[in-house]
Amino acid sequence: MSREGNYFANIDWLVIFIYLLLTILGWFNIYASVYDPVQNPDIFDLSINSGKQLLWIGTGFVLILIILLLDFRIYESFSPLFYGIFLLLLIGVLLFGREVNGAKAWFEIGAFRLQPAEFTKFVTALFLARYLNTSGLKLTQLNVQFKVLLILAAPIALIMLQPDTGSAMIFLALLIPLYREGFPAIYLIVGISIVVLFILTLLVENLFIFIGLGVLFVLFILIQEKKWNKILGTLVVFIFITSFVFATDYLLNNVLKNYQRSRIEAIFKPDLVDPQAEGWNLEQSKIAIGSGGFSGKGFLEGTQTKFGYVPEQSTDFIFSTLAEEHGWLGSAFVIALFIVLVSRLSFIAERQKSPFARFFGYAVAGIIFFHFTINIAMTMGLFPVVGIPLPFFSYGGSSFWSFTVMLFVLLKIDMHRAEVLMRN
Repeated sequence: MSREGNYFANIDWLVIFIYLLLTILGWFNIYASVYDPVQNPDIFDLSINSGKQLLWIGTGFVLILIILLLDFRIYESFSPLFYGIFLLLLIGVLLFGREVNGAKAWFEIGAFRLQPAEFTKFVTALFLARYLNTSGLKLTQLNVQFKVLLILAAPIALIMLQPDTGSAMIFLALLIPLYREGFPAIYLIVGISIVVLFILTLLVENLFIFIGLGVLFVLFILIQEKKWNKILGTLVVFIFITSFVFATDYLLNNVLKNYQRSRIEAIFKPDLVDPQAEGWNLEQSKIAIGSGGFSGKGFLEGTQTKFGYVPEQSTDFIFSTLAEEHGWLGSAFVIALFIVLVSRLSFIAERQKSPFARFFGYAVAGIIFFHFTINIAMTMGLFPVVGIPLPFFSYGGSSFWSFTVMLFVLLKIDMHRAEVLMRN
């Protein structure tokens, strides 16, 4: 058999093994999360989420076959078209989509639902990878930085209009490959500073923040050279930070909906949240996770799970099912699988000779890393509940398809890395 015809000669079998294992484990945990001991439904029953998920898994395998058979160059060549189509879909879902849990993020045709935002992360990564592969382009140039930020900002803005804060947040994962390719560190510093300031605004009274900023402003003026340009620059930063504090207060009290504000307060101001109302999901999730102990209660034996105490348990809170029924051991095993997967994807990205393939590889690793860390932290009360699925575990066709397509497009590109090297 020729090298060109041997489609599986260079495929990364470790990634495929982890993918299959996570998919199977996720499917069983979806069944456990919806299991009713009275009705005792079959895992293949299409009327419950495990049966429906099996359909998504089966069609996902068809997508894998199509991806592996297509020419690997198609993903780079058609990435602008994919990006444009999904921007239009994001606009369309705002006009014609179905509202679920306060977000207008789904197209619904009969029993079929499609969430464009899940796929937009993947196509945005492809389009950015193609743009950065342009000959002579340098990320140190301001016009290039502006275009990169614009490519990121367009889908983020449309997703925030739904509003779907969780999906929009995941686009920050694309900063990881950007810095690998030479994006200036100042953007990362500013971003981290804004996050820290946002948290401080939630935890500390504004008066104390302003006093602290004033002291720092005076000290900075005293210790530095008395040059007007530096004094003016410091004043501008002080005004910006002060404005940001006021803007954060306005956002929390006048822009965010009650359920969004309560999710943030559940982390930073838990004393303000009623555990029988807004804080119910998180409180029950933490009880389920803690009750699992070291080795868990056993498959289908989780009391919090069986009796439906944790809402959205087959989707956003699927990790609580795993932790209750399989304990610390099962949770640690799944977390280890994700760590190995992300590490392997980073290795695959680093061995690419094309900037396009390298960027896309790190983007896939970053997106999966953000998803699994935020989802697990969310179910444990370490991060606000923002509706981010656990890759290959959470119930849902859009998320499963998007992770599957994203992963196997990378594997397809990686299979042909030697051909890229020969052309170069």
